[in-house]
Amino acid sequence: MKRIILSILCGIIVFSAFSQEMLTLEQCKELALKNNAQAKNAALSVEMAEQQKKEAFTKYFPSVSGTGAGVVFSKPLMTTEVETGYPAPNDKAQVDLIKNTLVGGVVAMQPIFVGGQIIHGNRLAKVGVEVSKLQKQMTENDVLLATERYFWQLVSLKEKMKTIENSETLLNRISSDVKVAVEAGLTTRNDLLRVELEQNRLASGKLKAENGLQILKKAFAQHISLENDAFDIETPDFSEIALPASGTDYSPQHRPEYQLLEKSVDAARLQYKMEIGKLLPSVAVGAGYNWMKMDLRLQTEQTKNFGLALATVSVPISDWWGGSHAIKKKHLEVQQAENTRREKSDLLQLQMQQIDNELNEAYQQIALARKSISSAEENLKISRDNFNAGIITLSDLLEAQNLLQQSRDQYTEATGEYFVKLAEYGNVTGR
Repeated sequence: MKRIILSILCGIIVFSAFSQEMLTLEQCKELALKNNAQAKNAALSVEMAEQQKKEAFTKYFPSVSGTGAGVVFSKPLMTTEVETGYPAPNDKAQVDLIKNTLVGGVVAMQPIFVGGQIIHGNRLAKVGVEVSKLQKQMTENDVLLATERYFWQLVSLKEKMKTIENSETLLNRISSDVKVAVEAGLTTRNDLLRVELEQNRLASGKLKAENGLQILKKAFAQHISLENDAFDIETPDFSEIALPASGTDYSPQHRPEYQLLEKSVDAARLQYKMEIGKLLPSVAVGAGYNWMKMDLRLQTEQTKNFGLALATVSVPISDWWGGSHAIKKKHLEVQQAENTRREKSDLLQLQMQQIDNELNEAYQQIALARKSISSAEENLKISRDNFNAGIITLSDLLEAQNLLQQSRDQYTEATGEYFVKLAEYGNVTGR
C-alpha cells in the first residue's frame, strides 16, 4: 500500500513538473503587449482619438436641422367679412384667419468662413491622434521594461536557489568529514554543531528565496495576464555577455518623449490660432424647405409649401474686449510649451548619457564578480585541503564556503542588473 501511495505521489510531482509552461523572454513580452491592461487602454485611447478626428472632419459638411411647431392663438390674428348670400343676398359673415397653425421645415447651413476654426480644429484632432500613438508607444515601452525587470528578477532568484543547493551539497560533504573526525576523536562535537548551524542558516535562506520566488511569479503572472502561476521561465545562457556599441550621439529627437513635446507645441499653436478665429467674422449660406398649414378645420384652411435661401454674416464686436486677453493667454501658453520642450530635451539627453554610464558600470560589475568566484573557489579548495591536513580550523573552512556563496550571489545579482540596464538602455536610446 505504501508503495502504491508513493508511486502516485511521484507521478503527481512528475506530472506537475512537466505540465508547467516554459516561457522565454520574448514570449513573456508578447503576452504582456497582448494582455496587459495598460497596453489595452493605450490602444483604446488611439481609437478614441481616431473617432475624435472623424468627428472634427464632419464640421466641413453642412449642418441639417429640422423644426416643427404647432401654434394656437387665443384669438385670430386676422378677421375678414365674406358675403354669404343667405338668408338675404347681401348678408355677410365674419371669418377668422390665422388662428390654429402647423409649421414644419428643414434647413441646411454650410459654413463658408469661420475664422479658420474648422481647419485648425481638424489639424488639432490630427495632432491628438499622433499624440495618442506616441503615448501608446511609451506605454508599451514601459510594459516591456517592467516585463524584463520581472523576468530577470525571477532569473536571479532561480540562480540563487541553485547557489544555495550547491552550498548545501558542500556543507553535507563537510558534515560527513566532521562526523568521521568526531568518531575518530580528532575533533569535538562543537565542530559538528557549527556545521549544523550553518546548514540551518542555509535552510532559512532557501525558505525565504522559495517564498519570494512564489510571490514574484504571481505578480509576474498578473502582469502578463496569465490565469495562474503554473509556468516557468527559460534561463538564458550567461556565458556570453557582450556590451553593446556605445554611441556618443545622445540626440533625443527619435524618442517618443521628445516627439510628444513637439506635438504639445504644435497643439498650443493651433489652439492660439483657433482663439484668434473666434474673433473673426463668420459667413454661412443655407437653403431650406418649409410647410405651413393654417386655420385648421376652418373654412379658410390653407396649406403652403415654399423654399428659401439665406446667407448669414456674424461679426463679434463686444467679444474683442475679453477675447484679446484670451488670445494673449494662448500666446503665453505657446511660449510655455516651447520652454518645456527645451528643458525636457536637455533632461532626456542627460538621461541617455546616464544610462550609458550605468550600463558600462553593470558590465564591469559582472567581470569583477566572475573574478571573485574564481578566487573564492580556489580559496575554498585550499581551505578544504588545509582543514583535512589539520592546518586550519572548521570556522576558517566555513568562512571560505560562505565567501564562495556570497561571490556567486553577487554574480547573479550583477548579471540580472546588467540585463535590466540593457533593457533600459534600449528603451532610452531606441537601440
